[in-house]
Amino acid sequence: FCQPGGWRLSRDRKAPTFFTVVLTDIDSDRHYCSCLTFYEAEVNLQGSKSIEADGDEDEESEENGLIQPAQVFAPKSLILVSRLDYPEIFRGCLGLVYTVYIENLTFPLEGLVANLFTFQVPVVGGAQDMPKLSSHVPTNISPISSSCFLIPGIQNVLSLFCAVLTEHKILFHSRSYQRLGEACRALEALMFPLKYSYPYIPILPSRLLEVLSSPTPFIIGVHSMFQNEIQELLDVIIADLDGGTIKIPECIHLSMLPEPVLHQTQIILSTVLHPDLEIADSAFPPPRTAPSNLKLLDKEVRAVFLRLFAQLFQGYRSCLQLIRIHSEPVIHFHKTAFLGQRGLVENDFLTKVLDGMAFAGFVSERGPPYRACDLFDELVALDVDSFKEEEESPVKMQKRIRELSEQLYRNENPNPHMAFQKVPRPSEGSHLRVHQVPFPYLNEEKVEKIMREGMAKHSSTPVCTRTEKKCVVPAGPPVVSIMGKTGSVFNSARRLEVVRNCISFIFDNKTLETEKTLPAALRALKGKAARQCLTEELSLHVQQNRVIMDHQQFDYIIRMMNCALQDCSSSEEYTVAAALLPLSTAFYRKLAPGVNQFAYTCIQDHPIWTNQQFWEATFYSEVQSQIRALYLNSSEDKLAITVRLQDTGSAADRDGEQTAMDLAAEQLRSWPSLSKEKQQGLVKNEESTVFSQAIHYASLMVYLLVPLDTSKNKLLRNTPVADWESGSNSIVTNR
Repeated sequence: FCQPGGWRLSRDRKAPTFFTVVLTDIDSDRHYCSCLTFYEAEVNLQGSKSIEADGDEDEESEENGLIQPAQVFAPKSLILVSRLDYPEIFRGCLGLVYTVYIENLTFPLEGLVANLFTFQVPVVGGAQDMPKLSSHVPTNISPISSSCFLIPGIQNVLSLFCAVLTEHKILFHSRSYQRLGEACRALEALMFPLKYSYPYIPILPSRLLEVLSSPTPFIIGVHSMFQNEIQELLDVIIADLDGGTIKIPECIHLSMLPEPVLHQTQIILSTVLHPDLEIADSAFPPPRTAPSNLKLLDKEVRAVFLRLFAQLFQGYRSCLQLIRIHSEPVIHFHKTAFLGQRGLVENDFLTKVLDGMAFAGFVSERGPPYRACDLFDELVALDVDSFKEEEESPVKMQKRIRELSEQLYRNENPNPHMAFQKVPRPSEGSHLRVHQVPFPYLNEEKVEKIMREGMAKHSSTPVCTRTEKKCVVPAGPPVVSIMGKTGSVFNSARRLEVVRNCISFIFDNKTLETEKTLPAALRALKGKAARQCLTEELSLHVQQNRVIMDHQQFDYIIRMMNCALQDCSSSEEYTVAAALLPLSTAFYRKLAPGVNQFAYTCIQDHPIWTNQQFWEATFYSEVQSQIRALYLNSSEDKLAITVRLQDTGSAADRDGEQTAMDLAAEQLRSWPSLSKEKQQGLVKNEESTVFSQAIHYASLMVYLLVPLDTSKNKLLRNTPVADWESGSNSIVTNR
């Protein structure tokens, strides 16, 4: 990794180079290896090369007492390995060591190396500090920051952004190792708040090129000297950093951001990167303003993508399903509900993002309702109207981006008045000196001694730590359609009234009125609102204990259930089928003394019952309801929870009831203060709740997946689905 292109001798005195290599260990922890490489004369080869070239000339030189200049040079690398990503700081540290060596300064190298080990790195987000590698040379360390890159062309950047989110293989190539590292680093930085979890190798050595044939997604960078080898890769998106182009193979279908988000993002990026376009056609352009410096431009680009994620994930917290609170929160994301309510069920991009490992880590990390919050949590909780206002007004959009970028900049530079002193650099052309002493071996004992002395000084001072300030995560607005569409035409009050009247006639045994309204009610069940109305009306009759029906009532209800399930699709978020589950085990008719037929025996032929995601989402939803009821029924905590949630302005204050997430936030807050006996009791209560629901849902799956007729055709579900919308009065049951 120190020499990705291989260890090679050189006949020229090359200038020192610097780049950073990223290594990932078996625990998925990254190690950042900063490498400064310089060339020095290879003593063992000089004599032999000279003799082979011209033996007589060497003898004559030796007689004259002249030492010939070196003709062969070998690379030597100084490596600094750290778990922290401080490339510019490490460049300065290694550059200082090299400067002391090449300029033959009096300060011992052992002292520089030892001071590196003994310096206390400041905490992320904390105050900046100024370590002193020597008594003469101070340099600064600040919290981690990443610089963004932009391949020429906004469309190229968005294509790579969409490719990494949808888990494609991405390969950068350039003649500069440093540019490869910056490009990979920047692409990963644009993913925030998501985290990349696949192979990440900014600089791939020549001996490991076979890694490019890996079946898993990756972000990898290679030197352009291997350009011919990488052209044969068929399933890899290749980005040429030097030429500013990307190559997407024909076999790859790259899913892009949904409209209108894609168009809006392109406009915002164009405004940030090319502000002159706004006044290019102006007859009387205003005086030119100074462009943003690179650091502020970096933050503005980050702000654009941060706002983009907040817009894409807006309302995601309303689709989180709480399964366990103690001892660690277990949270599931209801993907189908989110896509359905956003109106993006058919969108490939967001579907792939929600299915990816990065989003799974996002839910695991940001799902808990009581934790440390950051800028993204505040942004995603904004009202939908604020996003729409910014989209309609370029001035408001620019103001929002500017505010976000300034906040990001302040996070990385909390003390703007901090004095940054320059690190000494070697004199110009110092690497071309003819007779340079090789880099000396360090005295290990001396380094150890200085390190012990430094550690002894730090042992008396307490280690600076920064405790996280946890709070209740703002719930944010509910999920709304990204297209801003209005409700379906089926949601009219007249159709809902037809469904209600038909159900009322059925349970009142008004056969004639039922026959008249049933065809219209079945047609109305084409609409989502009518199907929800059906489940609500049937639930009311269950609460009234009107579950025993005669044969005709039973057949009418079965036809309506089957009609609702026939038109139930993934866009329904499984809510209709989930609501019919308990109803199918409640309604029944008596066939004979002691023999009852339940409704579930007549609705088994629908494909929704074979959908594993449906059972998972429905099970998690019911577990969440039971967990909520478990803590909501605790009268001793009721008042305290209500007061605290009102103070934090949570969803409970808006909706008038405490959600499962509200209760979980209070439980997580009070968990450390509980006794071990109390903690164990809460864990056991939750375990028994989940276990009882697992048994219940196992029974439901048997009811709906195991047919009464165990013939081969029934088990394979090859029978065609009946037309439940037909006006026929024939009795349809499973026999």
